[in-house]
Amino acid sequence: MKRRTFLAAGATAAAAPLASPAVAQGKIQWNLPTAFPKNAPGVGTNVTAFADKVAAMSDGRLSFTVYGGGELVPPFAVEDAVQSGNAPVGHGPTYYAAGKNPALHWFTAVPYGMTAGEQVSWLKWGGGQEIWDDIYAQRGLKPFYSGNSGTQSAGWFKNEVNSLDDLQGLDMRIAGLGGEVFRKLGVNAVLMPPPEIFQSLQSGAIDAAEWVGPMLDQAFGLQKITKLCYLPAMTEPGAGLAVVFNKDAWDELPADLQSICENAAYAAALENHAQFDYFNAQAMASLKADGVTFKNLPDDVTAAAKDAWDEVQDELTKASKDVARVRESYDAYLASARDYAKAMTLPILSGRG
Repeated sequence: MKRRTFLAAGATAAAAPLASPAVAQGKIQWNLPTAFPKNAPGVGTNVTAFADKVAAMSDGRLSFTVYGGGELVPPFAVEDAVQSGNAPVGHGPTYYAAGKNPALHWFTAVPYGMTAGEQVSWLKWGGGQEIWDDIYAQRGLKPFYSGNSGTQSAGWFKNEVNSLDDLQGLDMRIAGLGGEVFRKLGVNAVLMPPPEIFQSLQSGAIDAAEWVGPMLDQAFGLQKITKLCYLPAMTEPGAGLAVVFNKDAWDELPADLQSICENAAYAAALENHAQFDYFNAQAMASLKADGVTFKNLPDDVTAAAKDAWDEVQDELTKASKDVARVRESYDAYLASARDYAKAMTLPILSGRG
């Protein structure tokens, strides 16, 4: 990657239109586009929390102007802007850029995979961050974990799903490798930016929509279109968020500001986990009071989805050395995490009723 100067003091014109670094009296100001509406609960507030923490911890030496999805770059093009140097830093789920490398799915979420807590444990202690750094270095990027939605809803459907047959030919908005799994089950899986979900479901352009979970689904008004929601999403048991820096920009930051950014990302992640857990519970109760029915997908659907996932991940592993590498590390930790959860977490949840 051609080295680009982001912190050149006295620069009057940015090398790229979105970077626009302002350096005055020892202060740095960078644009920070996110893939989400910046005020969206959980996903949007995650990046604004990160920006606020960095500004406070650095006493204003480094600050970010946050732009919502589509304000500067399209939601699915945030990492492209950061990679090209058009933005020094961006925010979103890594799987929005999985067209660059399918291994990126494992740093957001994969079907029947890790919970939010397990994911951050793998990244911090299980070698996940080192692999992530290496894969992103191929594109001149430096990533940091910044949060997680927790287990998501399987989707809002206009009609009941009583068997696998009811999925045939269904047009459904669904992100990540869950979309690939549902395609194998006969669904026409469509990926669209979050702001388009409500209108598409309302107009009949899609028959069902997977978004996030009760808090965000309610905020986007999906309950106004249908009162039928299926959960949980075995295809998305915990979707990670990330703050991603252009590596040249990152390298130009002094060591103390680098440390502040890294720790602000982890602080924002902890806050994000708590936000989703607390407000998802509140939103679910509110949605039930509003007449929403929550159901589990039929057993034949979940069984077929598990088989389909085995096919999808095996196909990706054969096609990509990066997938093979990340999957080996991911699956090794997941095996021990699964055994621990069965012995400790599941009995506690079952026992408390």
